[in-house]
Amino acid sequence: MNSEIAENRVQNRRVGRSIVALIAGFAVNIVLTLGTDAWLSVMGILPALGQQPMNHAQSVLATVYRTLYSVISSYVVARLAPYRPMEHALTGAGIGMALATIGAIATWHRGLGPHWYPLALIVLALPTGWLGGKLRVMQMK
Repeated sequence: MNSEIAENRVQNRRVGRSIVALIAGFAVNIVLTLGTDAWLSVMGILPALGQQPMNHAQSVLATVYRTLYSVISSYVVARLAPYRPMEHALTGAGIGMALATIGAIATWHRGLGPHWYPLALIVLALPTGWLGGKLRVMQMK
């Protein structure tokens, strides 16, 4: 009976640490993305939120840094994962892909920029998650 209780506690701790790893990865991504968005807007490189749609060049720039930040945040998830870092990174990437899909659907006809941009975020979600996880797995060896 005591071994079952101890095993349940370990399992609960693992689940809690998995959730914390995912939340931390998303927090890193959000902070980096919003900070960069704000800085580039202040610098006049990106339009202020709600002012005008991003053009193709601005969308390429946003895609590049958001892709980099997705790799970083996936690495954070994998680094903080209590076990199976690659699976954790890909889980976070899958959630990110679902959120990007919801965002694309919700904003598709709002004229926020080129339609390829939200599609790129969807398509790049899993590869960036894999790369972040792979960096962590390689570091562990």
